[in-house]
Amino acid sequence: MTEAAPTRPRRSDATRAAILRAARERFAADGYERATIRAIAAEARIDPSMVMRYYGSKEGLFAAAAEFDLRLPELTDVPPERLGELLVRHFLDRWENDETMAALLRTAATNPAAAERMRGICADQLGTAVARVAPDPAQAPRRAGLVASQILGLALTRYVLRLPPVADADPAELVAWVAPTIQRYLRGTPAA
Repeated sequence: MTEAAPTRPRRSDATRAAILRAARERFAADGYERATIRAIAAEARIDPSMVMRYYGSKEGLFAAAAEFDLRLPELTDVPPERLGELLVRHFLDRWENDETMAALLRTAATNPAAAERMRGICADQLGTAVARVAPDPAQAPRRAGLVASQILGLALTRYVLRLPPVADADPAELVAWVAPTIQRYLRGTPAA
C-alpha cells in the first residue's frame, strides 16, 4: 500500500484568495460603485481577465467577497435576561474588527445584489439564532428582523456615516443604551 503524496494548494486557489483579499480591501475602501475590476486585479497583481474568469462579473466577485460569518455565540447557553447585552457586545466586536460588513452595508444601500446578500445573512444566521431563544418560534422572523434593524442602524451611524455622538461613544456605553431594546425584541412582548 503506497501513501498518497501530500497535496499542495493549487495555484488557482492562491489566485482566488489574492483576488478576494484585494476585492475586500477595495470594496471596503471605495464602496461597490467606485471599486473597479481593474483596480482589484492590480492590487492582486494579476490580469483583470483572471478576475472575470473566476468570478464572472463584478457582482459575482462582490457576492464572493461579501461572504460573512457573524460567528454568533450559541445563544441557548446564555441566561435569557443577558441575551440583548451579549448580542450588542458581539456585534460591536465584529464590526470593530472586520471592515467587510461595513462595506456590505454601504453597498447594500444602493446595490440590489448587496442588499440581497445582507438579507440572506440576517435571515440565515441571525434568524436561526433568534429562533432558538424566541419565546414563540412563530415570532422568530419578526424578532430577528427587529434585532437586525437596530444593529444595522447602529452600524450605519457608527461605521458608515460616522455620526460623532455614536462613532465617538465607547462600546460599553453603546451596549448599555442599545442592549435593553435588543432584549425586548428577543424576549419581550409588543406594547398593546
